[in-house]
Amino acid sequence: MSQETGLLELLQTSLKSTLIDILPILLVLLFFQAIILRKKIPHLKQILFGLFLVVIGLAIFIVGLEECVFPIGTRMAEQLTDPMFLTKGNEEAASSFLSSGPVDPSLFTWIYIFAFTIGFSTTLAEPALIAVSIKAREMSTGAVSEWGLRVAVAFGVGFGVTLGAYRIIMGTPLYLYIAFGYLFLIIQTVFAPKTIVPLAYDTGGVTTSTVTVPVLAALGIGLASNVPGRSPIMDGFGLIAFASLFPIIAVLAYAMIGQWLDNRSLRSK
Repeated sequence: MSQETGLLELLQTSLKSTLIDILPILLVLLFFQAIILRKKIPHLKQILFGLFLVVIGLAIFIVGLEECVFPIGTRMAEQLTDPMFLTKGNEEAASSFLSSGPVDPSLFTWIYIFAFTIGFSTTLAEPALIAVSIKAREMSTGAVSEWGLRVAVAFGVGFGVTLGAYRIIMGTPLYLYIAFGYLFLIIQTVFAPKTIVPLAYDTGGVTTSTVTVPVLAALGIGLASNVPGRSPIMDGFGLIAFASLFPIIAVLAYAMIGQWLDNRSLRSK
């Protein structure tokens, strides 16, 4: 009974905070509708009902993050970085792992696999990416494949999250990866097909949305909390930056490879 009461209190708090967060958006929309446009809001009942669903949905979503996604992500990171798991039950090796010595990155193979698969799968399920992929296919009259774009973005996120997990394990500075990544991206932008560049840059934003961000935040903090010598504050964050950068690189690479294959087929005719 106490657990149910705690969930109800958490949902109530979430509803209040959601209403406060949405209030500025409503005030701006009402101001422009009433003062600037000076027109009545069409289909007011439908809009109010939709607003009600948005508030309820966001509140329940936030509670779900707190009660499910964050604990699962943290727990998975704890289990995969457990010294006994990493050393396959060798107590002597586990005790040496917990010492202040350097961390062997080869011990974390399952973390890399988990990071890639969770980044790939959550991106495929990202509603914002699905919407952008459908619009890209429609606007390009089929030239941009919906599933091709989604898989390319998901692969980029998976690779980026894996590299981000490696950075946390090694404790290397975040700015080195980001600086070299954007340098490579600038070079790619020069040579990539110009029609795909704006879409590629947009995919970096839509991947870091409602599904992906909570899981990656939980994974990064959980991983940094359980690797010796790492700080959850200093090392636990940064995975989302990787998840924003590498999809752009992946989409540009996907377009460049497609262009190269098309040119090759034309030359062979």
